Amino acid sequence: MKQSTDRILTTHTGSLPRTKELTKLLVARERRRPFDQAEFDAEAARALDLVLKGQVEAGIDIVNDGEVPRVGFSTYVTERMSGFGGVSRRKQSLDLQKFPEWAKFGETQIGVAEDLARVWDTAEAQQAVHYEESLAGITYDLDLFDRGLRDPAISPAVSETFVSAASPGIVTTTMLRSADNPDYATDRDYVFGVAAELKKEYEYIVSRGHVLQLDAPDLAMERVIMFGDDPLDVFLDSVRLHIEAMNFALADIPAEKVRLHVCWGNWQGPHQDDVPVAALLDLLYEAKVGALSIPLGNPRHEHESVAFRDNPLPDGMVLIPGVIDVTTNYLEHPQVVANRIQAVVDAVGDPTRVIAGIDCGLGTFASYEFIATDVGWAKLRALREGADIVSQRIWG
Repeated sequence: MKQSTDRILTTHTGSLPRTKELTKLLVARERRRPFDQAEFDAEAARALDLVLKGQVEAGIDIVNDGEVPRVGFSTYVTERMSGFGGVSRRKQSLDLQKFPEWAKFGETQIGVAEDLARVWDTAEAQQAVHYEESLAGITYDLDLFDRGLRDPAISPAVSETFVSAASPGIVTTTMLRSADNPDYATDRDYVFGVAAELKKEYEYIVSRGHVLQLDAPDLAMERVIMFGDDPLDVFLDSVRLHIEAMNFALADIPAEKVRLHVCWGNWQGPHQDDVPVAALLDLLYEAKVGALSIPLGNPRHEHESVAFRDNPLPDGMVLIPGVIDVTTNYLEHPQVVANRIQAVVDAVGDPTRVIAGIDCGLGTFASYEFIATDVGWAKLRALREGADIVSQRIWG
């Protein structure tokens, strides 16, 4: 895990703006509709070049492929794993239940009712899941990424690379287990079955020289979806189970080669029932990872940086606080970003263990995005500028 002793490094959460042309092709592929593979290859390469150049120009130190070849941060697994089919009917979030006027307003504002349904009600696990033996999907992604990184205008500016992958828990809470699945009698069976298969993808990413980022919104977000009607302890039991399954999948990967992203979902809503950071940290610290990425840049959670003072990071763990809100086109002033970073540095007590990041992805699902592309890149530039202010303040 890259760290610095003379400046605050910057990174982001994973997904970056895709081109409109690639978005159409990704959705077509996901829906098993005809598409031209050569056109897809050319557009994916073009989109990757754009996101790599965008990250370098914005001053991002730790970069990735922007998830441009994937339709979504979690739903991509149904294209790489067998055993899924039908439709998984997820519960409504508490935001939708408690704020029906907001639900109608938000749908009208972003104009993505069809796409919201596509990413919300996904396939379900109807039998045992199996990851493709060829590793063709992840190999395609990494080959594309590596070709882009060889660009002499890119490689010198990159401090470290990361590649994201869905956690076992976000797969099992998004693609639910069907009631008559003959292979998984319990949720524990299902999440460990998924973990055993995703282990192949995780290890391959690390073997190719990248830091693995596990995307695990389930460890916070599902408090207001799957477990919205349950006592907190029931939800925390699921968090404990999902971390156990995650650690099983990570057993053969050094902790310093893994970063964990946890979030409350990046929809543009009230979030009034989000579980507090303080309620999660003891469990999150049990994850076999070298860094924890968590949103602290939005109005609901910005105040919670103090949780890391009251419950310090385990020895050797790095914190990647989100200090940019990705649900609004309001552009943060660099000084605001600096203030957020400084609050986290003060709480952690060691600036070398803080890497500035953003709350969530800027393009979590193809065609379902809140931030305009040009604003997204401006936000990443503000991230760098804010980190520079803090760096100057600390190291001179």
